[in-house]
Amino acid sequence: MKASVRIGIVGLGRLGQRHARNLAWHVPGATLAAACSPVAAEREWAGANLPELTLYSDYEAMLKDASLDAVWLVTPTSLHPDQIIAALRAGKHVFCEKPLSLDLAQCDRVIEESARFPDLQVMIGFVRRFDGSYRDAFNKIQQGAIGRPFMVRSQTVDKNDPDGFFVRFAPTSGGLFLDCSVHDIDLARWMLGNPRVTRVFASGTIAIHEGLAECGDIDNGVSICEFEGGRLAVFQASRTSAHGHDTQTEVVGTSGALSVGHNPRANRVEIYDAGGIRNECVPTFFERFEQAFLNEAEVFVASLTGGPATGLTLDDAREATRIGIAMRESLAKGQAVNF
Repeated sequence: MKASVRIGIVGLGRLGQRHARNLAWHVPGATLAAACSPVAAEREWAGANLPELTLYSDYEAMLKDASLDAVWLVTPTSLHPDQIIAALRAGKHVFCEKPLSLDLAQCDRVIEESARFPDLQVMIGFVRRFDGSYRDAFNKIQQGAIGRPFMVRSQTVDKNDPDGFFVRFAPTSGGLFLDCSVHDIDLARWMLGNPRVTRVFASGTIAIHEGLAECGDIDNGVSICEFEGGRLAVFQASRTSAHGHDTQTEVVGTSGALSVGHNPRANRVEIYDAGGIRNECVPTFFERFEQAFLNEAEVFVASLTGGPATGLTLDDAREATRIGIAMRESLAKGQAVNF
C-alpha cells in the first residue's frame, strides 16, 4: 500500500458528512481524494467544506478511479451488498456503515465474494467497539475483573424527534431492532465471548409515533436473547427519550459487574437549584460517539498500512443481522424464535 490511503466516500448525508470531515482532517495516513453523491446539494457541500477532491454523481464512475485505494460507504442499507461487491471487484478496500444488510442471503453474498479477494479488507462500522469506555470495559472483562460474564443489559435510546424523521425512515430501516439494537447485539456478543444464540423473544409498543404502524414498526421495544452456556442479554430500544440520547450497557459476571454510560451526561457540569441536582445529556449519538467514529477510521486506515486487524469480521456483522431479524420476527408473531 501507499504511505497514504486514498479514500473515496460515498454518501454525504448527516452521518456521511461527519465521516468525511474525519477522513479529510483528522485521520493519520488517510487522504480523502473523492466524494460521491447523486444529490447535487451534497456535492456542493463537499466542494465548499472539504479539501480539494474529485466529485462524482455516479458510484460506478468513482470505482473506475484507479488512484483510490478504498471506498467509505455511508449509504442506504439496501445498497450495501451490491456496493461492497462492486468495490471489491474494482480492487478497493471497503468500510461500510452498519448494518451489512437487512437480509441474510445478501450478507452471505458479500461474505462469499469477500473470500474471493483475500487481500482486500471489508469492515462494517460497529462504532461502539471503538469507544474508549467500551474498549476499557472489554479489556477489564478479558482480564477477569468481574469473573465469568454471563449477562448483558444494553440499550439504545434516541431523543424523540417531533418532526417524524424516524417515521419517514422506518419503511427502509428494517425496524427498530435492526436499526438500533444491532449495536447492542454486537456489543453483547463481544462482551460475552461471541456465543451462539439459541432463542430470541421480543415485544414492543408505539408510545408516540402512530405513523409507524403503517409499516409494522414500533418506537419502543424490549428483547431477550438466550445464548449457549446459559448466557443472557436483555435489550431496550427507544425513539422517544425526553432527555437525550442514552446508550447504556451493563455486564454482570460471577464475581462482579461493570457498566458503561450509566449517566448520559454531555459534560461534567452539574446544576444545583430548587429542582434538585442535574446535568445536561448528549442530544444525539453523534456527540456521544464522536471520538469513537474517529478511532474507528484510524483503526481501519492503519489496518491497510501494516497495522493490526480491526477485530471486526463480516461473520460478526452477519450474526448481528441474523439476531435482529429474529427479534423482528418474534415481535410480529408474538412468540419466541428458536435457533
